[in-house]
Amino acid sequence: MNWLDNIRWDDKGLVPVIAQEQSTGDVLMFAWMNREALQKTAEVGRAVYFSRSRGKLWFKGEESGHIQAVHEIRIDCDNDVILLKVTQLGHEPGIACHTGRHSCFFSVLKDGVWKSVEPVLKDPQSIYK
Repeated sequence: MNWLDNIRWDDKGLVPVIAQEQSTGDVLMFAWMNREALQKTAEVGRAVYFSRSRGKLWFKGEESGHIQAVHEIRIDCDNDVILLKVTQLGHEPGIACHTGRHSCFFSVLKDGVWKSVEPVLKDPQSIYK
């Protein structure tokens, strides 16, 4: 049996993926992978996701240069969520979010309002041309 057959893919052939920074434990982002994206990630040691809006694979950093080097691929106890332990490359400190922030999880609920608690490290207009 192929290791990919152990994964419980959803009805669209996708699995949710969490990217976590290996050095800090920070959760950087959430995305989706199909079978091809996960296989490619394991082969090249770099995060490859599936874009649901574009309907195709995308190599993290293909436009921004903010690549995720993958150190470890884990699966949860139900075999339906993937965790990538990564090093975020391309800017110091690493930028994982398309908003120019370190993490996509930059908003915190405080007193019934979402507040941004992480700075923009690089203007997204200068990242995506």
